[in-house]
Amino acid sequence: MNASAFLEFLEYEKRLSSHTLTAYRSDLNQFFTFLQATYALPSIAEVSHLHVRSWMVHLTQQNIRARSINRKLSCLKSFFRFERQRGSIQHNPLQKIVAPKTGKRLPTFVHRDRIDQLFRDVDFGEGYSGQRNRTLLELLYGTGMRRSELIGLRVGDVDLCSRNLRVLGKGNKERLIPLPPHLAQVQPEYLEVPTHHFGEKKMAPLLDTDKGRSLYPKLVYNIVKRYLSTVTTVEQRSPHVLRHTFATHLSDNGADLNAIKELLGHASLAATQVYTHNSIERLREVYQRAHPKGEGSTKEAK
Repeated sequence: MNASAFLEFLEYEKRLSSHTLTAYRSDLNQFFTFLQATYALPSIAEVSHLHVRSWMVHLTQQNIRARSINRKLSCLKSFFRFERQRGSIQHNPLQKIVAPKTGKRLPTFVHRDRIDQLFRDVDFGEGYSGQRNRTLLELLYGTGMRRSELIGLRVGDVDLCSRNLRVLGKGNKERLIPLPPHLAQVQPEYLEVPTHHFGEKKMAPLLDTDKGRSLYPKLVYNIVKRYLSTVTTVEQRSPHVLRHTFATHLSDNGADLNAIKELLGHASLAATQVYTHNSIERLREVYQRAHPKGEGSTKEAK
């Protein structure tokens, strides 16, 4: 069983990101390995919905969450749809598959006072690495960009005159994000550092490692987790949490949902609507603490 043609289609026709391609490749390899080990099927043409259901049971027994199983099923649907269009198979075994239900999970975010504390009180240190780490966090929180988008930034993507930042998102779609005033003030000082440190190159990465190489996902994750750990105890302290925090704070302060969608680079409004739920939850907490009929007031009365 081979998925090379499908993966090439995703890379060159659909222009999916390397991160997404890695996830698809891993899911397909996992599925193929299960089929070979359990059923010894000679080709994908022999795969039926019963085999897929058996794999779902196998994943559940390994304590794989329903959300992750759904993502893997989405990968399989795309793969078998592609193979059917090529004429490799006669039917799509995913047509009879019902995806497991998942509870709605609100995005994790960091409260405003903790973010203020991060940039006000935390010592980022002197020199290039300290300036880079602060700028990295400022960019993630101040623009809501994805980790892959941050890594892909080039010096030429920053326009300090118009205070815009050009970002290459999913599917190689470009979007412009306004640089917040405080971030535009930080940038000129930072941009002078790589000019003298590594040489001026318009297409050079905006953010580098201490050795002048491009950032990589694990390093960005470690930097974010290190500094968020000094101000918050939320379980997730990843770059994506700062993206959620950016969107949640905008929503809390009355930003238009369509504007948030454009800033985040979402393809549909449905993906952005989850941040309104965070705002509703915050209002519910305020109500429960302050209203005479709220839970907080009831406890105090007792």
